[in-house]
Amino acid sequence: MRMIEEKIIVVGYVGWTKLLLLLLLLGFQFMTSQAQDQGSVQLSQQDQEVSQYQHWLELKAADQGFADRSVEIGRTGAFLEFLGQGSTVFRDGPVDALELYSSEIFQNNVNEISWEAHYVDVSRAGDLGLTAGPLNFLADESTSQFGHLISIWQRQEDRWVLMADIVASIPGFLSLEVEPNFDDTSPVLEETAHPVMATAETNNMQLLIDRDNLFGQSINFRGGQRALLRYGLENTRVYLPGMAPAVGADSASSVYGAFLDNQLSTTNQINLTHIGGFLSASKELGYTYGTMETLEDDSQQSFRTSYMRLWRFTTSNEWKIAVEVLSPY
Repeated sequence: MRMIEEKIIVVGYVGWTKLLLLLLLLGFQFMTSQAQDQGSVQLSQQDQEVSQYQHWLELKAADQGFADRSVEIGRTGAFLEFLGQGSTVFRDGPVDALELYSSEIFQNNVNEISWEAHYVDVSRAGDLGLTAGPLNFLADESTSQFGHLISIWQRQEDRWVLMADIVASIPGFLSLEVEPNFDDTSPVLEETAHPVMATAETNNMQLLIDRDNLFGQSINFRGGQRALLRYGLENTRVYLPGMAPAVGADSASSVYGAFLDNQLSTTNQINLTHIGGFLSASKELGYTYGTMETLEDDSQQSFRTSYMRLWRFTTSNEWKIAVEVLSPY
């Protein structure tokens, strides 16, 4: 009887030992699998960063090539070489860029310009981007004017083409001794949603258009400063006439609110008219453009401006403004 009990104890001990070894083996395999998954995620993120940086470099080179060609063959020739179909420029509101630059009247009166990019942003897909920097142009033989040129680019048929540009004029001199730095772009990438969230079916161009219109309504409800604080990134950028670019939520919203307060009476309501835009294939970057204006009224101050906005889909799963540009006319 004792021998039987001893055998049972031995068998039981061996069984528990095997079970323990099996559990340890399964645990080791699970930990190894988790480590491999984490490693794959890290590699994937690194690949995305490298890929996006490569897109950034290519867009930077395209903008520089555009600037160089403007010096070599003149403004009209360079624009006609780089403009894409359906491109837009802002004069008295948004107009067809190819039609404008192809017109004989414009070609006979065009002023030559020179510029350099100081900021570049680009989508994960490498199909949409923005460049911005100081602009100098010769108004006549003795007078130069200055401003900031903000351009929207799309990649079409394996080349970057210019789809929109807008100028925020300023009264003083701007040096062209500038160079874009990827470190300036990195903060907005950190605010951007994960690719899985950005590419959700519910995130589409209509959602971005709705957000664009909602921002216009928010200006009337909250005022410019609070509206931009609510709908802008922490690292948003604002380009307005007569002033240097404002970077960061606090600075950007402050100057944006002050500018609109100076332009509008307290009773004037802004009407936003969305005209166009584009959403990247990676769906985390898009742009919109159109006009904002108040109703004409002899008893009130009137206001009319073109706007162009670069948007990013954020970690909070909502569209927020990365770059805001106003060009009154």
